[in-house]
Order: sequence, then C-alpha cells, then structure tokens
Amino acid sequence: MTQTTKLLAASAAALFASVGAAHAATDLQWWHAMEGANNEVVETLAKEFNESQKDYRVVPVYKGKYPDVLQAGIAAFRARQAPHIIQVFDVGTGVMMGAGKAVKPVAEVMKEGGVPFDPKAYLPGITGYYSTSKGELLSFPFNSSSPILYYNKKAFRQAGLDENKPPKTWPELFETALKLKSAGWPCGYTSTWLTWIHLENFSAWNNQPYATDANGLNSLEPKLQINRPINVKHFQTLANLQRDGVFQYGGRTSEAKTKFTSGECAILTESSGGLGDVIKSGIEYGTGSLPYYPDAQGAPQNTTPGGASLWVFGGKTADEYRGIARFFGFLSQTPIQVRLHQASGYLPVTLAAYEETKKSGFYEKNPGRETPILQMMGKEPTDNSRGVRLVNMPQVREIQNEEFEALLAGKQDAKTALDKAVERSNAAISQAARTIKASQ
Repeated sequence: MTQTTKLLAASAAALFASVGAAHAATDLQWWHAMEGANNEVVETLAKEFNESQKDYRVVPVYKGKYPDVLQAGIAAFRARQAPHIIQVFDVGTGVMMGAGKAVKPVAEVMKEGGVPFDPKAYLPGITGYYSTSKGELLSFPFNSSSPILYYNKKAFRQAGLDENKPPKTWPELFETALKLKSAGWPCGYTSTWLTWIHLENFSAWNNQPYATDANGLNSLEPKLQINRPINVKHFQTLANLQRDGVFQYGGRTSEAKTKFTSGECAILTESSGGLGDVIKSGIEYGTGSLPYYPDAQGAPQNTTPGGASLWVFGGKTADEYRGIARFFGFLSQTPIQVRLHQASGYLPVTLAAYEETKKSGFYEKNPGRETPILQMMGKEPTDNSRGVRLVNMPQVREIQNEEFEALLAGKQDAKTALDKAVERSNAAISQAARTIKASQ
C-alpha cells in the first residue's frame, strides 16, 4: 500500500468514525431562561447526564428571560424547528395547556420511554399545578418556588417588636408595618409580584376562587372572580398604606426586593427563590409564612408554585422521546434533587429529596428553606388552590398591573380597580380563546 493510499484509508476511517460518533448520540435541544449561577447549574446537569450514558446528548441553549423563551418556542414550533424541551415559567402554563398537539404530556413521554415515573413521588402542590383536572402530568417540574415573608430583625427590635415572631396574618402584618413606620423606619412593608403574590397565591392560600372552572383548569374561557369582598378589602388596605408611606410599591415584578435588601423597607413578601439575594445583602433577616386572612374559610390552604417547568414539544421521534424520558429520570434522582434544592434555593420537587434534606439537618442550619415546602404540602390542593390556567396569562397580568398602579397612585379605589381588571381580563381571555378555537 502506497503512502497516498494509506493516507486516504486513514482519512476514510476517520471520516466514518466521526460519522459513526455523530450518529451514536441523539442530540436533544433544551431551551431555557436560567442566568448567572443558575445557568451554570443547567450546564452542569446537561454535562453530567451526557457523561452518564452514550446514547443521547442534551444541548442546553439560553434563550433569554422567561417571556423571551416562550415566544421563541412558539415561533420555532410554527417554523417546524421547535426544540425538544423548553423551560416555561408558571405564567405560561395556561398557554402551553392550550397548545394541543403542539406539546406531548410528560406522563406519555415517560410511559412510552419505559422510564419508571410516579407523579405521587413529587410534591403534590407542584404536580397539581402542572397536571390536567384528571391528574395527567403535562410538564416536568424543574425549578419551583413559593412566596414567603422576609423581615428585618433590626427594624423589629427598634420598634419594640419580637424579632422571633413574624406576623402570621394580613391584619397582623398591616399593624406591624404601621408600628415600624411610627418607630421611624422609612418603610414598613413592600412586595414583589402583586399579581402572583396578592392575587394568584392570595386566592389559593385563602382558599378563594381566582376564576370560574377551577381557575381555568376546566375551560378555555373562565371568568375572573378577583373582585370579591376579600380582594377589595385587601387592595384598599394596600392603597391606604401606600398613601401614608407605610407600604411602598416597587414595580410589577421583583424590583421591590431591593427596597428590602437596601434596608429601606422592613418587611417583604417575595419568592423563596429570592433568598440568595437577601443573604448576600448582609441584613439580619428572618422569614415567615405568607400571611392569610383568619376569617377566610379553609385558610391557610396551600400556595402554588412559581418558577418554571419543562415542556416537551410534539412531533419528535420515538427515539428522541426515549432520550427525554431518560433525562427526566436522571433529573428525578434524589441526589440530584437534593443538590439542586440546597444550591439554588428552589424547592426539591420530589418527596424523597425533601426527606433526605430534612434528615441531613439542612433546615435546622438554614432557617426559612423549609417554609415554602410546608406551605405547598400542608393540605391537598382544592379547585381554588391548584393554580391558575389562562391561555393568555401574561397579557392578563399586565392588565391587572395597570389597574393596580392606577389604584396605588390614588386615581381609583380598589373596587373600581378590580372591577375594571375583571372586565378587561375577561374580554382578553375571550378573544384569546376564540383565536385558539379558530386555529384548531
């Protein structure tokens, strides 16, 4: 064999080897919205799964913030270029549920993939949110959080309050906020995410309906019920406190968190996922459960998850679905869930991971980390507390925010604000439902 022939043979062998290697592992695209340290978590998970077997390769792709990822996924599906897995925030759950055959339920993926999967092994408050009314799990719980209360212990001492007893009810919180303001603290109370905390979770935690048809779970066109007397009373109190400088509005999403971490406001209601930033601020802080109204029948009930879940697009091959099932099985392993929970501040999505973390003494060393879990696990979810499913939830939240801001600016009272929010939201939901029906 001549030298040239040897070189050609070697090149051919290398070529076929590379082709074989390329076909040896099936790529699975995973679009996500995790930034900073959480992006590193995603990259590490994919790397560990890829190294644990040779048949599949998960390829994580950062696509921007949560709304950007959802829009990119919708556009990609329409262009027949959808990824295999997409991370969708809780607000987009109703949008994905209304997508029909565009998505493949996780319960089906796991069954067809032959991977053992028991939804009862997961925290019921989480699986209930991502399941149909019949209990079929639609998406895989990934990073879940729950709203809790944070408070500044130094401020409590200055106002003569017990630094080890955070307020448990809304009337107690409002009274405490007034005392803090009277004692000279710049701001008594602030909150992130008024829509998520003071409407969606407020309704669930107080066992109140957010909308008809099990909050939209059983219908494309539910009617909002957020203008009930308990809601009006709550928002009018917030508006009155805002007028007096006791409550300070920070913004539509998580902006108000800096009012607490800077030491300006003494009490904050915020996602449990915000704990890391609170710790970094160096404030001497304490945590407590989300407040409730003691006269609300059944309260406290259970909170609903924020964060996001992983959805699987339809139209993929049987082999690709087997790979996705194996990846989700990998993510469900107790050691993986324990590490994710303890490193990120998000909830452990499996009961086994929760019990393992509890047994290790982690919660005793890290007060507050168990609170959001207990809020979700306290009671079996009801039709009022399994979460909100609207086909256009992002749009509805913006409508509500506009009315809240007009209320807090003194331009209208709470009843007017909530009545208008209901009327405008219902019209938007009807329009979105008609569009979906027309496309089916």
